[in-house]
Amino acid sequence: MVTPAYGSGAMPSVWQPENLQELQTLRSRLKGICCFTAGGTLLRTQWEGGLVPVPEHMISLARIPEMSGISIRGDEIVIGAMTRLKECAAQALLHQLPILQEAVNAIAAPSIRNVATIGGNIVSGVGDTLPALLVYDAKLQWLTDSGIETRSVSSWLQGGWDGSRNPGDVLISIHIPMKPSSLLDADSEQRHAEREVSFYRKLGRRETFSASLVTVALYGEIDSDNRWTKIAIAAGGGSGMAMRLLDSERQLLGSEATVMQAVTLAAAVTDEFTTYGDAFATEHYRKQTAGNMLGAGLWEELHE
Repeated sequence: MVTPAYGSGAMPSVWQPENLQELQTLRSRLKGICCFTAGGTLLRTQWEGGLVPVPEHMISLARIPEMSGISIRGDEIVIGAMTRLKECAAQALLHQLPILQEAVNAIAAPSIRNVATIGGNIVSGVGDTLPALLVYDAKLQWLTDSGIETRSVSSWLQGGWDGSRNPGDVLISIHIPMKPSSLLDADSEQRHAEREVSFYRKLGRRETFSASLVTVALYGEIDSDNRWTKIAIAAGGGSGMAMRLLDSERQLLGSEATVMQAVTLAAAVTDEFTTYGDAFATEHYRKQTAGNMLGAGLWEELHE
């Protein structure tokens, strides 16, 4: 079904497929002259600002049931790309992913979160959810020219950097591994002996409803000997690409967890984080801020 936008015969035309098969047919038919829309909050801002041209055709993803909702499938939590940010913030299934829920609650204002989708935030390439998804080792399921494909968040982000990403691919769902403690009762005693450390931080140009300058996330597990058995650290923000900080992670993995590591981590992150400068903040400021935010967050989590 097609509905003319802004009055009879006006452009663009809005197509509303009702399943993935219809979507794939439209992708092939309208290739190069269409864009995909979820909540439309970012697109509207871009059009009104003259940043991107209004396309001849828009394909709305709102009526495709496979792309909405949050569920458990096997050992994964699956979030449909069309799931509203408001639902992600409130859904009980996501309480075990506090970093992601913190990231969602830090996006824009409630009125925007009521409309915007998690898929739109991701596909922007610079969304505030990306550092959280990186530390949770999330994977993204896409509808591509070849069918359905799954890629890690890291590899998809890298595709934007090296030019291998296909802008015509459509994000269907986000897949996040569940924690072993949620899956195996037999391991519950061992898991209770471990401590989880997790936090998300965002720095914007003002307190609320602001584009981020820097966003950081950290997830770690500490065993009964007070050593890091798992550590994942990510940083992003602004129009820069979010990234896992693998060298900084290696500084902590296997070592004893102490508040003194806050200083070491801050220096390692400042050195490793690849970002940019603009009219609002220099590259050095963003790098140093990411290091300070992660160092301070770690100190708060380990300080007793």
